[in-house]
Amino acid sequence: MTSQDISTSHRLPQERRLVTEIPGPRSRELQERRVAAVPPGVGSVLPVYVTDADGGVLVDADGNSLIDFGSGIAVTNVGNANPRVAARVKEQADRFTHTCFMVAPYESYVTVCENLNRITPGDHEKRSILVNSGAEAVENAVKVARYATGRQAVVVFEHGYHGRTLLTMTLTAKNMPYKQGFGPYAPEVYRMPLAYPFRWPTGPDNCGPEAAAEAIDKITKQIGATNVAAVLIEPIQGEGGFIEPAPGFLPALAEFCRANGILFIADEVQTGFARTGDMFACEHEGIVPDLVATAKGIAGGLPLAAVTGRADIMDKVHGGGLGGTYGGNPLACEAALAVLEEIEDGKLTERARRIGEIMLPRLRDLAGKHPAIGDVRGRGAMIAVELVREGTKEPDPELTAQVAKRCHERGLLVLTTGTYGNVLRFLPPLVIPEDLLNEGLDILAEAFAG
Repeated sequence: MTSQDISTSHRLPQERRLVTEIPGPRSRELQERRVAAVPPGVGSVLPVYVTDADGGVLVDADGNSLIDFGSGIAVTNVGNANPRVAARVKEQADRFTHTCFMVAPYESYVTVCENLNRITPGDHEKRSILVNSGAEAVENAVKVARYATGRQAVVVFEHGYHGRTLLTMTLTAKNMPYKQGFGPYAPEVYRMPLAYPFRWPTGPDNCGPEAAAEAIDKITKQIGATNVAAVLIEPIQGEGGFIEPAPGFLPALAEFCRANGILFIADEVQTGFARTGDMFACEHEGIVPDLVATAKGIAGGLPLAAVTGRADIMDKVHGGGLGGTYGGNPLACEAALAVLEEIEDGKLTERARRIGEIMLPRLRDLAGKHPAIGDVRGRGAMIAVELVREGTKEPDPELTAQVAKRCHERGLLVLTTGTYGNVLRFLPPLVIPEDLLNEGLDILAEAFAG
């Protein structure tokens, strides 16, 4: 994946260009309007106001061109202005924008579901439903699991993030900012330990089997396996800090679920659609979930999400029990079909792996120079570094914020994450040119230097 290989598909120059400070005067004016119109509860990583975007760059209202290492939080995997996506959406908008699939259906919804049934793990017969957001997908997966099993309990994991609605906020582990003051929470949700290699007490080599044994023991003793409808987990945790569970942890959980009639739900909202170098992250260890929740990268930025599951499970829900007014909007369906074509035609799973091959060695080299980088981890184009106080594993959120701010000032958009706020996460578009990717890593190195 060289710059030359993909630059011809980009409308905007794939370059960093700073013409003002960041944020510039026009963005600051717009920020003043935002403060007067939008409540502070809606956060913002970097208050630059985007007027154009393409490939690996964002252009703001002051004419600055920034390198994008965020992809709208893993949404614009195929780029912010993919021509194939834009063309199909425009064509559909010229025909009709909405009928409600439950009122007067249309073919694109069915075609998206057929594609999801084809590409999600497992060769069993499947069914899919389309909804609007990752949180809605997770909620529907839980609804289906409870209905199909006749059980109530749902098991989730430390550091997990599943959304901001009442149920998904309950499923989410982190209190601030997602849960603080928003209770009471939904019942019958139980949290178990995660195989977090960097922080496991007996070390990463023991992490997978020990964490699985502990989680299974607690489920059995504290809940009772026969009461559990589903085990819900992100194959790589997103907001929790891009934590990749230690090898063996997910297979052990999946086997426990199979043995006890528990449904295994993979939350692939952030990890799906080629982001990790596989179409879905659970494929890495051969996990075949009973239900998969997807969103984010599915439709190139248009609101769409899905639940895909075993036909015998999905078909149990009574008529009218699933759905929603906007679920599977025809514009979003056409965008999704374009995204799937782009992933397959553009070999974007391979591109994601290539991004990882570039980023991981450079980040490990950076860690050798800066002891504050305690861990480098991730797969494909879902990479992170965890920052700690030197000589310890104590989280250092202050340094994390400082490094992110320095990157932003230099024209590189990066995101922070993690339960402790001490993780820099990198989610470049899968179509980013290599020279731009390397320039972004150069800027990151400068930011660590001060």
